[in-house]
Amino acid sequence: MEIFNGEITREELKIFVKGDEQMIVKDGKPLLLIVDDTPENIDVLRGILSSEYRLKIAVNGEKALRILSGSDKPDLVILDIMMPEIDGFEVCRRIKSDPATAGIPVIFVTAKDQVFDETRGFAAGAVDYLTKPVIPEIVVARVKTHVELKLAREEIERNNAILEERVKERTSEIALTQDVTIQCLAALAETRDTETGRHILRTQQYMKILAEAASKRDKFSSILTPPVVELLYKSAALHDIGKVGIPDRVLLKPGKLSPEEFEEMKKHAQLGADAIQKAEEVFGSVNKSSFLRYAREIAATHQEKWDGTGYPNGLKGDKIPLSGRLMAIADVYDALISKRCYKKPLTHKDAVRIISEEKEKHFDPDLIDCFLEVSNEFAKIAISLNDPE
Repeated sequence: MEIFNGEITREELKIFVKGDEQMIVKDGKPLLLIVDDTPENIDVLRGILSSEYRLKIAVNGEKALRILSGSDKPDLVILDIMMPEIDGFEVCRRIKSDPATAGIPVIFVTAKDQVFDETRGFAAGAVDYLTKPVIPEIVVARVKTHVELKLAREEIERNNAILEERVKERTSEIALTQDVTIQCLAALAETRDTETGRHILRTQQYMKILAEAASKRDKFSSILTPPVVELLYKSAALHDIGKVGIPDRVLLKPGKLSPEEFEEMKKHAQLGADAIQKAEEVFGSVNKSSFLRYAREIAATHQEKWDGTGYPNGLKGDKIPLSGRLMAIADVYDALISKRCYKKPLTHKDAVRIISEEKEKHFDPDLIDCFLEVSNEFAKIAISLNDPE
């Protein structure tokens, strides 16, 4: 490996290099860039540092910046201040203004008979300075300190990047586990109720569209953050998980339910909430943003009504969790437009009219306003995920 790496001419080499014109160095040593327009000064620094470091040399600021733009960037720059055309202060400012070189420490070198403005030097980005004639022990100590600090910082950054990547991978694994868990449980519920078809997929999409619309309103914006909307979207798939506990004679009845059978069916909300709560206890879920928490809320309260006439607990108004109030609209809309053995599907227009009429009775009035804003999106979802004949 050439000590000067082709950055200066052979004539310049002969000025200050004694003996061989190149020197083979071991890989792995830190790389220093020495910038000085005086060959004797370079020769002194080379003699002090060449045994421990790889060296690159530049005899002016322009060549220094060209070296710094290359792929083999130095670990430290030793920079003379008084140079023609581009002085050391300007070179240092350019080094620090470029993100690719901003992390490289710069040590200024100034003559004892020069007045060195420390404030200006440090403002330009330097970490230290040396005075000429340099004292070898001081040069070695200061260069070693700043190189080690730079390498240690880079090691920390590498470790942080590795840790961040591992956290991303772990987060992705957790999210995938959540998705698989939700889909498996939802599919289990679907096998018990052959009429649901794509009901689960549609209501998930309705929930997301409606929650996003509500999030733009001041009343809900602090609650319906993007991560919460995503959790609601995922958790909505479990709103009817309690139907697993409903007897076949009720769940699979090919017709309208009797009052007694309907009372049995109403138990699915609490059954679903209880099942999910047990899962929370097993997993020790105390995180308020847990998807299980939203799944439990939705399962328990999606059949509650704004005026307090719903079930299973007759909650009223804002006492109903927001997740349940959102799900109520999504669930009823899909029920209205879907074909059942005991009824024909309603048109989108009729479904919107019926839901609108239930404002302040069945549904949160503010959420009905949001629903009306995005009802056309509901229609598109219903068409794209229509049940096959």
